[in-house]
Amino acid sequence: MAIRSVRDLDIAGKRVLVRVDFNVPLLPDGSVGDDTRLRASLPTIRYLLEQGAAVISMSHLGRPKGGPDPKLSLRPVAARLAELLGQPVQFAPDCVGAETVALARSLRPGQVLLLENLRFHPEEERNDPAFAQQLAALADLYVNDAFGAAHRAHASTAAIARLLPSAAGLLMQREIEVLSGLLEAPKKPFGAIIGGAKISSKIGVLEQLLARIDLLVLGGAMANTFLKAQGYAVGASLVEDGQLAVARQTLLTAEQRGVQVILPVDVVIADRFAADAALQVVAVDGILPGWTVLDVGPQTVERIRQAVARCATVLWNGPLGMFEFPAFAGGTLAVAHMLADNPDIVSVVGGGESVAAVEQAGLSDRITHVSTGGGASLELLEGKTLPGVAALAQA
Repeated sequence: MAIRSVRDLDIAGKRVLVRVDFNVPLLPDGSVGDDTRLRASLPTIRYLLEQGAAVISMSHLGRPKGGPDPKLSLRPVAARLAELLGQPVQFAPDCVGAETVALARSLRPGQVLLLENLRFHPEEERNDPAFAQQLAALADLYVNDAFGAAHRAHASTAAIARLLPSAAGLLMQREIEVLSGLLEAPKKPFGAIIGGAKISSKIGVLEQLLARIDLLVLGGAMANTFLKAQGYAVGASLVEDGQLAVARQTLLTAEQRGVQVILPVDVVIADRFAADAALQVVAVDGILPGWTVLDVGPQTVERIRQAVARCATVLWNGPLGMFEFPAFAGGTLAVAHMLADNPDIVSVVGGGESVAAVEQAGLSDRITHVSTGGGASLELLEGKTLPGVAALAQA
C-alpha cells in the first residue's frame, strides 16, 4: 500500500493538522500518569516545527458519553506536551467552532495548538463528513500519526484524509513498516510469544503467524484454555470453554507446520484473585481444585529462555501472568528481560499490556520496536486493512 510520508509534504509556512494518540491515563490529581504516547509523537511534531509549520494536534481521550466531560479533558495533556517539547502549547477549549478556528488561524510557524477531546462530539466516532470538514477547515495539510487509532474509521482518522493533502507521520510509518515486515520477511528463526486473557481475541493473529513462525510460546490466562483442551484440570482458572476446539486445532496446525510450541509445564497458582493471595508453584498436572493459575512457573520460564535464545526475531503480545500483582509478574518480567538483554534479537512488543510491562521494567529503550497500538497492531498482524491506513493510501 503506497502511503505518502510527512517528509514528502511541502510544509514550510503551513498549518498542519496532526492526528495523534494522546489517549493516556490521568491520575486523580488530573496529571498525566504515563506519557509514553506523548513521547512517541515527538519526532513527528518536532519535524514539522523544524520545517516551519504551525502544528495543530488533535486526539481522543477515554470514552465520553456523548458530550464534554471535565474528567476527560486534554488540558493536562497540553501541559505535559509543553514540558516534553520545551515550549508553550496552546489549548483550544473545543476541537471545532469559531473560537478554535480563530486560534488555529492565529498560529505562527513554530507554534503548537492542542484541540480539546475529539470524542466530546459524537460525530467523531460516526465518521461524520460534516464534522471532518470542520476539522479540515483548521489547516492546510493533514498528518496521521495515531497508529493506536488507525483501526477506527472515525472522522479524524478516515473521512478527513480525503479533504486535505494527507500523509503518514513518522510514528505511523515506523509502525506499519515494522509490523508488516513481520508478516512479509522476518529474520528467521521467528518466534512469537502470545499471552493475555483470551484466545478469542488472538485467533486471527495465531492463524497468520502459524504460517510464518518457528516457535510459539503460549502464556497468560489463554494458556489455561490450551491446557484444558489437552485434558488438564485447571481449577478455578479463567478458561474459554467455547474455544477448546480452536485450541486443539491450533496445536494440530502448529505440529503439521513444524512449529515448536511451548505451553506451561509449571504454574504459579493462588487460592484467590488478590495481590496478597496464598500461592504455590505446581506442575500443570497438580493444579488444585478451586485455585487459579496466575503466572507461569520457573521451569516454564527456563524453557522459554532457551527457545528464545535461538531466535533472530521475536514478537511478543500479551503478558504471561497477572503482572499487575508483583507476586505474579515473574514470567512477564522475565520475558521482557530476555528480549531487552539480547541485542541480536529483533524484538517487537505488540501493544497493550505487554508495553505496560516493558515500561514498568524500564526496558523499552532496549526493545527494537515497542508498538503504541494494541488493537491496531493485532488487526495489522491479522492481515486486516486498517481504515486509518487505507484512508492515507487513497488520499
